[in-house]
Amino acid sequence: MRFSEQHVLQSPTGAMLNYYVRKAEGRPRGIVHISHGLAEHSARYARFADFLARCGYTTYAHDHRGHGATTAPDAPLGVFAWKDGRTKVLADITAMHDLIRREHPTLPLILFGHSMGAIIALNFLQQHSSHLKGAAIFNANVSGGALGRLAQIVLAWERMRLGSDTPSRMLPRLTFQAWGKAVPNARTPFDWLSRDPIEVDKYIADPFCGWDASVSLWRDLFGFIFSGGKNKNFIQIDRDLPLFLVGGGKDPGTDRGKAVEMLASRMSAMRFSNLISKIYPETRHESLNDINRDEVMADFVEWADSALHSAGPAHNE
Repeated sequence: MRFSEQHVLQSPTGAMLNYYVRKAEGRPRGIVHISHGLAEHSARYARFADFLARCGYTTYAHDHRGHGATTAPDAPLGVFAWKDGRTKVLADITAMHDLIRREHPTLPLILFGHSMGAIIALNFLQQHSSHLKGAAIFNANVSGGALGRLAQIVLAWERMRLGSDTPSRMLPRLTFQAWGKAVPNARTPFDWLSRDPIEVDKYIADPFCGWDASVSLWRDLFGFIFSGGKNKNFIQIDRDLPLFLVGGGKDPGTDRGKAVEMLASRMSAMRFSNLISKIYPETRHESLNDINRDEVMADFVEWADSALHSAGPAHNE
C-alpha cells in the first residue's frame, strides 16, 4: 500500500522535506500530521493514512532529517544535522504546519507521533501547541533516568573517540539489540517491533529501516528525551488540549508500557484535563503494525473525533 501523493517542501532549515499526502474520502473533517520513528520513514504509514481517509481525515506525513527521502546538505542518512539538529527538526515540523494551514486554512490539525516521532512531537507541543486541536503520543519513552544519563556519557566518549557523525557502536546494543533479546523465542532481532512476521520482514527488507544512527543523532534524541520529560517544559501546553497516550504491554522500548503510564500519571498530576491513556496488553512497539492494528486505528479515530468535537464544530472544506 502506498500514499497517493508524494511531494517535496523546501524548509527554511535548508532541508528538502519529502512528504506524502492521503486526502480524505469525501468532505474532510480534519488533518492528521504524522511524525515517524527512529530508523524508519513516513511511507510506512500508508495503511494508517488510508484508514484515516475512509474516516474523513486527510493525512500529511514527512520524513525527518536524516531519514527516508528527505535530503539536506547537513543531514545524510542517520544524522539530523551537523549542528543544531534538534532545533532544525522542530523547525521542519513548523514548516510542514505552515504548508498545511496554507492548503487547508479551516481544517483542525492533529499531531500524531510514534516512538522517536512521539518524543519529537512532545517537544514540539511544549513550544508550539496553540494551533493544534489534539496530539497523539504513541510508544514514547521520556523516562531518561540513570540509564539515559549513562547513555549520554557513553555518547560523549564515542563523540571524542569516533566523531559525531559516525554510527554509534554502543547505543544499538543498549536499545534495538537489547529490545530484540527481550522477546522470548524471537524469530528475528526485530521481533520486538511486532507480532506480525510479515511486518517484521518488510521492515528488515527496507533499506531505509533498521540502520544504526549516528552519535550526533543519538545525542539529539536524548536531548529531546530529557527536555520532553521535564515538568517545567509543559507550562506552555494548554491544559485542556486533547491528548492520547498509547503504549504496548509487551514493548521493551517503553519498559512494557510503564514509561507511557508514568508520563500519563505525571501529566494528570500537572492537571491536563483532556488526557486519555491506553496500554494494549500484548502489543509490541509498533502499535500500527501489530496484529491488533485495526483496533488501534479505530481507537485513534474515536479519540480524534472526540478531540475535534471538544474543540468545537469542525470547519469543512
